[in-house]
Amino acid sequence: MPAKRLRGLLLLPLLLLGGCNLVLLAPSGDMARQQSDIMIITTIIIALIIVPVLVAIAIIAWRYRASNKHARYDPHWDHSPQLELVVWAVPLVIIIAVGAVSWIGTHQTDPYRAIDRIAPGQPVAADVKPLEVNVVSLQWKWLFFYPQYGIATVNELAAPVDRPIRFQLTSDTMMDSFFIPALVGQVYAMPGMQTILHGVINKPGEYKGFSANYSGLGFTDMRFTFHGLDTQDFDAWVAKVRAAGGDLDTATYDQLRKPTRDAPVHYYARFEPDLYTRILNLCVDPGQICLSEMMAAGTHGGGAMRDMHGHDAMSMPMDAPTPTAPAAATH
Repeated sequence: MPAKRLRGLLLLPLLLLGGCNLVLLAPSGDMARQQSDIMIITTIIIALIIVPVLVAIAIIAWRYRASNKHARYDPHWDHSPQLELVVWAVPLVIIIAVGAVSWIGTHQTDPYRAIDRIAPGQPVAADVKPLEVNVVSLQWKWLFFYPQYGIATVNELAAPVDRPIRFQLTSDTMMDSFFIPALVGQVYAMPGMQTILHGVINKPGEYKGFSANYSGLGFTDMRFTFHGLDTQDFDAWVAKVRAAGGDLDTATYDQLRKPTRDAPVHYYARFEPDLYTRILNLCVDPGQICLSEMMAAGTHGGGAMRDMHGHDAMSMPMDAPTPTAPAAATH
């Protein structure tokens, strides 16, 4: 094979990776870094058996090819204790190692587990409170509430560097997947349910966020920018949202929840305090019975409840929303 063609083949993998964003292998958040380490370590362990097997296949195919008249052929060979030991013991060790890494890593990076460090060797200070962010997936946009600051945004998210973040997520009508690869693994957002995700960003910058779950025609527009900011810049961002934003009330939310594609960034300086809770419980509109109230009534024996119009809530139509249990998050 000509040297020029051989060099082209060797460079082909690098050319294919030239347009890739390897954020999953080099994230800027400690939780995403831990998840990346688990993935890399698991891949290396698995490669310890896959690579030798692939090499052995090539060697055996070459050595025992039909044209090789010097290869030793024993038609009566049927067993080798040494080979049996290798064939069974090595995969068993690999399975145990991968299982141990996955078990420990899965529990350490549980999205519901509050983080206890912001970086290796840097525990979370006792006086630091996590940044609370309530996330709602809409068609086809993202709505973020900041209950500690009283502001809300559409398709833009920001957080201080080295401060833990606690996301609470739900959805208006459809199932979505909230994913910021540089920050932390993905978690689902579903109507009538709440999932939780913890993370921390360690480097200032602008990062991509999106939905990793297909949710209709506007799925590709469910993208937003996540800003990792130092404390002063984050305070300035909050002040900008308060200065430029309006009010997010029930009427405004009813307009916001309508399906739209390529929705622009929007700020809200104020929002109704219980709006996220009503979205979660599927009772945004007046007169609707909240899921929490329905479940509470069921817990106390299913006694009748009446809505704002005096109707029996337990004789609701068949298409009315039914209570659901909190859903488990996934990575």
